[in-house]
Amino acid sequence: AAEPVAGVALPPTDQHMGGRGMAGMGGHGMMPGMGMQPQIVLLREGTDTSQGKPQLISNINACQAVVDVVRTTLGPRGMDKLIHDENGTVTISNDGATLMKKLQVVHPAANTLVQISMSQDAEVGDGTTSVVLLAGEFLREAKPYIEEGVHPQVIIKAYRQAVALATAKIDSLAVNLEQSGGEVRAMLEKSAATSLSSKLVSGHKQFFAKMVVDAVLSLDQAQGLDMLGTKKVVGGSLQDSMLVEGVAFKKTFSYAGFEQMTKHFKAPKIVLLNVELELKAERDNAEVRVSDVTAYQAVVDAEWDIIYDKLAKIVASGANIVLSKLAIGDLATQYFADRGLFCAGRVEDGDLKRVAKATGAAVQTSCNDLSQGVLGACGEFEERQVGGERFNFFSGCDKASTCTFILRGGAEQFIAEAERSLHDAIMNTRRLLRHPSVIAGGGAIEMELSAYLRDESRKIYGKLQLLIGAYAKALEVIPRQVASNSGMDPTDVLNKLRMKHARGGKWFGVDVIENGVCDTFEAFVWEATVMKRNALLAATEAACLILSVDETVRNPASEKPDAGGMPGGKGMMGKGRGGGRFGRGRGRGRGCNHIGQI
Repeated sequence: AAEPVAGVALPPTDQHMGGRGMAGMGGHGMMPGMGMQPQIVLLREGTDTSQGKPQLISNINACQAVVDVVRTTLGPRGMDKLIHDENGTVTISNDGATLMKKLQVVHPAANTLVQISMSQDAEVGDGTTSVVLLAGEFLREAKPYIEEGVHPQVIIKAYRQAVALATAKIDSLAVNLEQSGGEVRAMLEKSAATSLSSKLVSGHKQFFAKMVVDAVLSLDQAQGLDMLGTKKVVGGSLQDSMLVEGVAFKKTFSYAGFEQMTKHFKAPKIVLLNVELELKAERDNAEVRVSDVTAYQAVVDAEWDIIYDKLAKIVASGANIVLSKLAIGDLATQYFADRGLFCAGRVEDGDLKRVAKATGAAVQTSCNDLSQGVLGACGEFEERQVGGERFNFFSGCDKASTCTFILRGGAEQFIAEAERSLHDAIMNTRRLLRHPSVIAGGGAIEMELSAYLRDESRKIYGKLQLLIGAYAKALEVIPRQVASNSGMDPTDVLNKLRMKHARGGKWFGVDVIENGVCDTFEAFVWEATVMKRNALLAATEAACLILSVDETVRNPASEKPDAGGMPGGKGMMGKGRGGGRFGRGRGRGRGCNHIGQI
């Protein structure tokens, strides 16, 4: 128990605070003309506060635990993780962002690593494991200095100075693709292959790299990734995957008469609807009173006349293909089949939007006034069999560039991981098109930056020299982990790399094929410069953020859904609008028998 302050017993909350509560509030025990001073409670009962050096070390340790989970997934020989969630869904992946999302990290400091991984995935698409590893290593290198009493702000200042030097060095080392004289397409394929080499589909990286570059080059730079569709069909092998130039989606639920439809059109007209084309049952509370049978027949005939009127207007518009977001019933299906049209109901919203953009059609919520202006057009439409599924293919779309990946594979988890791998490669390639400069991968750039920062740190006086040296050492985690995951001796590989970089071999990195070191730029192991810049900046900012936190206040009671007030304080149920000095303004005070609650 904490020492009582001037003869006044501290409440449990103040014991957690190490006696700060009373001292901070000017508690001086007995005062002239007063009795015992009342206890002052700043925080709710049960609040846990921890602060100072132990709190900072605890946060660093929590981040290390998260880093250790994804550490072994780095590099071409990285291992995969199998995550089984509470819904019974199984995910097999080595993508950093996917793993961090699925881990459901609850520690507030360690959650920062999840956030930077997600931002790296959204901004660049690749390097999600690297950014977590770098942030964790920056914290690991700072830990001994924290324990020895170096102020965290000194470390933060040194790290920010180091990252400024590192990013400037990256920009000076980067090789611009436009100036290198090579064909841009070949460069993009090599970069995409590097991105795919650390994925589950690395055995087919050349096949998929070509597909990724075809897809990215077919899109306009202004278009978003929503114009790239991905469909998964279980069965076959990865080599059976294909890229369709246009829109493709799985055959929707169909009624009788569907097989009689025309399944192939040249230059068709397309109408897109958000209309239900079937006879609907009346609502439960609807009531129609009729006096004789003919009146009832008139009601039934009116229903049929309404739907036949809709169908006649669609056919009269000149459309050959009818797609609707809502259901198209058996009557409408047979009606269209008899007149040589094709229809599909319950089309997914994303597919309908892509068809609208690609063909120039406008989605209609009514069948009235279906003019030529709202109809879309494409070069060819056909229904084809893909594995065990039937797909509708729209090709030759002139209004907007779009394409669809149809991925094949043996298991659903495998295809899902292939989709994530392609997403990373597509994002990386799109970034490279906008910022066409590359650097060598395989840990080469990290080793070069590490050597550069060590040299620069010797020109700086004081503690910053040691701290920038620690930052330089932390950068070596990438080649060390790539070597370790490949089954090599990390110490041996790092010594060779240090020697090469000291002699001017700036592009030497880890060679996972021959188990040694090699010039990774010559081996076409390329990474986008923007990816490495973003990873360094995000990792450094995350490390600085965690280092700047020295106190955590947590109230377990407030996390419960019915935590309305203090335990046992329900005697006074007045709905006072009071806001004590430490209150939150216009609170609904429930049983406030303590002073100034937070």
